Amino acid sequence: MSQYDIIVLGSGPGGYVTAIRASQLGFKTAVIEKESLGGVCLNWGCIPTKALIKSAQVFEYLQHAEDYGLKVKEYNKDFDAVVNRSRNVAETMSKGVQFLMKKNKIDVISGYGTLLPGKKIHVKAEDDSEQELSAQHIIVATGARSRELPSLPQDGEKVIGYRKAMTLENQPKKLIVVGSGAIGVEFAYFYNAMGTEVTLVEYMPRIVPVEDEEISKQMERSFKKAGINVLTDAEVTSVDTSGKGVKATVKTKKGEEEIKADIVLSAVGIKTNIENIGLEVVGIATDKDKILVNDFYQTNIPGYYAIGDVTAGQALAHVASAEGILCVEKIAGQHVEALDYGNIPGCTYSSPEIASVGLTEAQAKEQGYEIKVGKFPFSASGKAQAGGTTDGFIKVIFDAKYGEWLGCHMIGAGVTDMIAEAVLGRKLETTGHEVLKAVHPHPTMSEAMMEAVADAYDEVIHL
Repeated sequence: MSQYDIIVLGSGPGGYVTAIRASQLGFKTAVIEKESLGGVCLNWGCIPTKALIKSAQVFEYLQHAEDYGLKVKEYNKDFDAVVNRSRNVAETMSKGVQFLMKKNKIDVISGYGTLLPGKKIHVKAEDDSEQELSAQHIIVATGARSRELPSLPQDGEKVIGYRKAMTLENQPKKLIVVGSGAIGVEFAYFYNAMGTEVTLVEYMPRIVPVEDEEISKQMERSFKKAGINVLTDAEVTSVDTSGKGVKATVKTKKGEEEIKADIVLSAVGIKTNIENIGLEVVGIATDKDKILVNDFYQTNIPGYYAIGDVTAGQALAHVASAEGILCVEKIAGQHVEALDYGNIPGCTYSSPEIASVGLTEAQAKEQGYEIKVGKFPFSASGKAQAGGTTDGFIKVIFDAKYGEWLGCHMIGAGVTDMIAEAVLGRKLETTGHEVLKAVHPHPTMSEAMMEAVADAYDEVIHL
């Protein structure tokens, strides 16, 4: 039996990062993966979707070339080539993880891993060969998959999940996207930009419902302006796939309506991969589809840990990575602090992009804060005007009494690359005054951050 210090079950952005940090700390480490290194995020999520979105953005640029004083006589799209580029990007990144495994002397074991008592794992490979491994510490990082609704069963052809949406053989003429979280709005943007007629159905009163209300309203305006049919307070109660396409019955406040499409994309959240991995056999406690862990990701059974989507934190790649690093550093005896889940940035990579961290305005008021709110529109930004990307704004929220930076919410071009300023500022307990006195470069989109803070303190210059 092969013995290790640490075995990681799953090689997504939680698993492979955990393994690398474990190896750096001197642990003999192995990773077990049933599919491809990098997991869903790298192969079927975060990375390839961004490649698709980039192609859509380039296509939009070509359509609006004259807005920039350019004439493009002929251009067209090749849907297959767009999909193939996305797959090639994912493959390149997966090879990069393979290189990192070799560089850090991590054993990669291909197969389906099942936990056993006594800190052991049974692995069954594709060729049906089997082996048993043991370790001092076993970390579960098996991630999640697309959740299915009873009223919207996925058949992989006419009713699909995000994975199939990335590799369709033919571009649909009409698409219904159910759910307006990050996955839903990203695919709604991509397909609409590529020329598909898109209907976005959201059960809640507004799209991107976890975001600040003003962000949601701006996103809905931008989507409707782009030609997306947005239905809120709406529910797909049934789908008829018996004909050539799909007939979806949608219940709204106005009553029921039937919407026809080629395909329905279900983007209504995720289901954790915790079945059939031996949790019950080992006695690891779960609740509401999540593995129960403490602040350092230890389960109720000594020697077994869990990180990423299978635990109660936000289901985000960067959260899984941070959890894994913290977990193994704690195992190594380092002094570590529990992760602050209130300072985790969320990003949505549609067009416009959305990025946020901390409390929304409504949450801040609910928690009893007296607040200062500042907002700066990109329409007043020289860089945004020059780039033709004036949709959106930055909104900041501060505690009026002590100047604590409570929240930051952005919508616009490139905002996912700017949110880290707010994350770092909040981590360092930066006040609004300190942000104001930190000189921001001109002309940049990031100036809008300083201007939004200035607006909160009645010092804004360019409004």
